[in-house]
Amino acid sequence: MRLELAKYLFDMQHAAASLAAFIQGRTWSDYESNAMLRAAVERQFEIIGEALAQLAKRDPDMAARISEYQRVIAFRNVLIHGYAEVDDRLVWDLSQTRLPKLRQQVDELLQKA
Repeated sequence: MRLELAKYLFDMQHAAASLAAFIQGRTWSDYESNAMLRAAVERQFEIIGEALAQLAKRDPDMAARISEYQRVIAFRNVLIHGYAEVDDRLVWDLSQTRLPKLRQQVDELLQKA
């Protein structure tokens, strides 16, 4: 694997791990009431989406090994460009339901590197 591609995967892995650490032991109520936590979680999703977008430009086949990669990129775009309309409940839900699988898939791709 080219170093450039591995870097994008590493960036996704690091951002996803940071995000998971931020929300560990937290509840929806914690998330909803803490602007700094919401900003931190959103930032990590932005990094994941941007790294995945760059990966998709350089190796679409590799990016396609990540479930719903196009939706991950689209979510990043919503966070960046539609920031005034971000649904906090959706961000929380994705961090709880989709993040674990994303982490697993990125880890598997890096192990094959």
